[in-house]
Amino acid sequence: MIVTHNTPGPLAAKKATSVIPIVFATAGDPVGTGIVASLARPGGNVTGLSSQAPDTAERRLELLREVVPGLHRLAIMSDVDNPFTALEIRETQKPARTLAIEVAAFEIRRDQDVATAFEAFRDRVEALYVIANPIIFRNRTRINTFALAARLPTVFVGREYVEAGGLMSYGPNWPTMWRRTADLVDKILHGAKPADIPVEQPTRFHLVLNLTTAKALGLTISDKLLALADEVIE
Repeated sequence: MIVTHNTPGPLAAKKATSVIPIVFATAGDPVGTGIVASLARPGGNVTGLSSQAPDTAERRLELLREVVPGLHRLAIMSDVDNPFTALEIRETQKPARTLAIEVAAFEIRRDQDVATAFEAFRDRVEALYVIANPIIFRNRTRINTFALAARLPTVFVGREYVEAGGLMSYGPNWPTMWRRTADLVDKILHGAKPADIPVEQPTRFHLVLNLTTAKALGLTISDKLLALADEVIE
């Protein structure tokens, strides 16, 4: 059995074996990136949980607009070597056009690129949308330190980024997905075939806000947004 997290993991495992069962815990858009043939019938030796659902990117932009009403220029930070990144950028650009938000994407391939990206969009954008992946997660504290220094509100997919100083996150709860992954592993160990286990999509999304970061940025979080939050970090 191989258990993976994020999008590159199951793709690499799938190339390595077509026999050993593979269960992915949080892959983004597993159909679009070629991990499985379909959500209902994944086929082959791979199944798991998708961390992507329709309209999540649009919802993140709407939430960010609640805090930054005059938002018109947005930077997206991502790891271009992650196959999910291009899909996520497209999913962000579509609602951005509707909201009249100009989007500029900045690529991260190495740890050193974080500082370079912030230098590139200095004074050019009003907020930062960060796409989750391993290199971004590893640098989450550095990213938030740079964002605070540049006075840029940030939006992420997971709580862990907000705990490290980000402004807000909206997305599925990763620990819940990992626990559900254990259930799928148990099914397979008891004889079920990955090809017959549909890929699950998240049904509940968590909004996490960091009031300490909001205060440092001089932003006011409305009572309406606070009431919507699943967790508020102070």
